[in-house]
Amino acid sequence: MARIMVTGGAGFIGSHLVDRLLDQDHEVLCLDNYFTGSKANLLHLRDHPGVEVIRHDVVNPILLEVDQIFHLACPASPVHYQYNPVKTIKTNVLGTLNMLGLAKRVKARILLASTSEIYGDPQVHPQTEDYWGNVNCIGLRSCYDEGKRVAETLMMDYHRQNRVDIRIARIFNTFGPRMAINDGRVVSNFIVQALTGGELTIYGDGQQTRAFCYVSDLVEGLIRLMNCEEAHDPVNLGNPDEFTILDLAHKVLARVETPSVLSHRPLPPDDPGRRRPDITRARELLHWQPTVSLEQGLKATIPYFEEKLKQQKYPVVGKIKG
Repeated sequence: MARIMVTGGAGFIGSHLVDRLLDQDHEVLCLDNYFTGSKANLLHLRDHPGVEVIRHDVVNPILLEVDQIFHLACPASPVHYQYNPVKTIKTNVLGTLNMLGLAKRVKARILLASTSEIYGDPQVHPQTEDYWGNVNCIGLRSCYDEGKRVAETLMMDYHRQNRVDIRIARIFNTFGPRMAINDGRVVSNFIVQALTGGELTIYGDGQQTRAFCYVSDLVEGLIRLMNCEEAHDPVNLGNPDEFTILDLAHKVLARVETPSVLSHRPLPPDDPGRRRPDITRARELLHWQPTVSLEQGLKATIPYFEEKLKQQKYPVVGKIKG
């Protein structure tokens, strides 16, 4: 049994990770400032003896004794990270510095939740970990893209200079229960729009592609990476099955009976045209690959949003099929 810290532990992915670590009988310290995380994501753990929840912003140092640090704290959707871009880059840079300082001090292993956004609008497809990316360093998304790139730099430099035991996960699009209704990412947008009868917003022609990983698969990958020896280089974690945004919209509409129609809007600046992970390194190092298909994941995720919308008094007019 280990004493494990999860920053961003009240967030979508973080809360699922906390659940899995507790299932493995670890002692978990969950840090969150609730900028995008939600107390509701941890409510089911309020009487659990193995978890301690601490309200804390990682841009400020903290002194704790831990064996492992999963550093997930950061807004992860464009709506949230562009709302306060300075806060976003401070979280990525100062937050990562603080967590690395703690890891160095207490000799903890630290895993950074990096992102496929470090590849920008990629000119290599699918993306392998040795691709350096195509990022606009002064664009609207750069607070997140470049913030994570700097965070990776800090991780590697602390490893090389101070022998900190690091892991870097480059996370591709992930979805599942506990995503926020106003998350702003395409899966949650389409589900909420379908259930409330709104137009499904397609940016551009909808032919841009993404690869969607269900949250349980991702959490398994994160835990395997953390516990893999000698895995200091970045590792892609994502589902290699590639879909167009139009494909996704039609798969949501196939599961929800709704008056919703598709509505096309202009493509936002720097929106990637194609995105799919090469997960060869994860397969070889971690013996990991996703097991949940997009259809299976949607089947598990849509009822969560239906219940959440009803709780928050949204008008739910779409009906889940089957």
